[in-house]
Amino acid sequence: MSKKIMIIDDSASIRQVVSLTLKEAGYEVVDAIDGQDALNKLVGDKFNLIICDVNMPNLDGIEFVKAVKNNPEYANYKFTPIIMLTTESEEEKKMQGQAAGAKAWIVKPFLPEKLLVAVEKLST
Repeated sequence: MSKKIMIIDDSASIRQVVSLTLKEAGYEVVDAIDGQDALNKLVGDKFNLIICDVNMPNLDGIEFVKAVKNNPEYANYKFTPIIMLTTESEEEKKMQGQAAGAKAWIVKPFLPEKLLVAVEKLST
């Protein structure tokens, strides 16, 4: 059984590139257009890893991570690794992401190989 990964990004082109990269490496992929869409898709499903943008409408990436890590409704995701894939490179944002519970931070534009290395290290 292949590992299942959720991609959360408001950019369709980024979701497509990440999805293609992961599918070619043998992963099953589900995508979401923002943090709220992702929270809705978490219910009743199980993911091995989540890749999330920071700047999105409705519910941004940092708030999404906080919701997943702190809300009892998503308790089965408390230890699911989350990689932030974003244009944000400021140390303050990275610290906010880490404090919220993100395990890795990759800045766009990114090399697909670098993403796969992080995914392979973190997927459970």
